[in-house]
Amino acid sequence: MQTTLVMTVIGPDRTGLVESVARLIADHGGNWLESRMCRLGGEFAGLVRVTLPKAQRQALETALGNLSGLTIVVRGADAAPSAAPAILVALEVVGQDRPGIVREITRALSAQDINVEELATECISAPMSGEPLFQARAKILIPANVELDKLRQTLESVLAGLSMELSRIK
Repeated sequence: MQTTLVMTVIGPDRTGLVESVARLIADHGGNWLESRMCRLGGEFAGLVRVTLPKAQRQALETALGNLSGLTIVVRGADAAPSAAPAILVALEVVGQDRPGIVREITRALSAQDINVEELATECISAPMSGEPLFQARAKILIPANVELDKLRQTLESVLAGLSMELSRIK
């Protein structure tokens, strides 16, 4: 019988880090299903979802725990109960950086029971001025009872001064 696991992996970035995790998963009969990984400030951070024989879980966790310099957390990923009907929407926000933007966005979303499925943010230099520019790209799951136009109005008022775009993902 197979089990599905979600793992977080964090530690100092180095060549071969992902290969060492992938090797251990394969050595324990696992299959790498999906992942999100990046380097942030010299640290490696990753999320990985795998399946493997249930009998191999403890051995895999032990082997992963022996990898030098990494902190790895493993959680079972049992199937979630089916959610109410919802619409997947892309949200993009761009504008002059300021403290609290992520808090403002997520507060407005959670107030309407909107789940953040994916979120990527960064600060870059604006092309002409060099000023700090905030960018966010998200996939959000909007309950069927939330009107997209009303959400757009709410976000525009919360994110005054920032450019924002919402579009359905097909």
